[in-house]
Amino acid sequence: MLKKINSKRIAALHPSAFLLFVQIFSLFLYAGFEEVTSGRTIISVVGVLVLVLAVWVVNRSPADNWVAWTFAILTFVLSVSAELSANTFVLFSASIVEAILYFYVASSLIAYMMGDSSVTTDEMFAAAATFTVLAWAFAYLYLACQVIFPDSFINAAYQTKPNTFLELLFLSFASLSATGLSDILPITSYARVLVMIEQFSGVAYVAVVVSRLVGLTILRHEHKH
Repeated sequence: MLKKINSKRIAALHPSAFLLFVQIFSLFLYAGFEEVTSGRTIISVVGVLVLVLAVWVVNRSPADNWVAWTFAILTFVLSVSAELSANTFVLFSASIVEAILYFYVASSLIAYMMGDSSVTTDEMFAAAATFTVLAWAFAYLYLACQVIFPDSFINAAYQTKPNTFLELLFLSFASLSATGLSDILPITSYARVLVMIEQFSGVAYVAVVVSRLVGLTILRHEHKH
């Protein structure tokens, strides 16, 4: 009984940690089920769970709840429709709306972290979760770009088929972290613009948000001693 109470208390205090854990866990699901026949359905279910957790995190930030729920419900409806109909326009719409939702969650998490002059444990988890949320947001933009312009990205290993979402997510993490380790390259002008914007966003996020959290943490330890 005590363990259940403690787990609920941890969940209430650190929702950003749960969002981060589910996103990292979903990466392994993408890798394991992407080539399976029912893999897209399983990934879609996990995506819905991530959306619910994302809205949960937003509810604990200064953002308006109804905006997050509106985007989450709309994303769920469009994603299911795209899965059932295989319509490119519906897939494009679902990707754009989902990217907007993740950008909204990221901005809400940043507002949550920047809202005071102290650093809590949940804000440290929020810093990591925001990075992954931004990576997901740009990955959905890449997917939307690939739907409209099929030759937007080239894969050195598989040049004859469209990139999967996991491959685009890999490109997104490589661009956001500025590691440059991706074997997937943007070819069209629009794709290159998106990659450049993400690279700039990654540098700005580290320079502004992460450095601020580190600075406040150092000041807190100095005051204690």
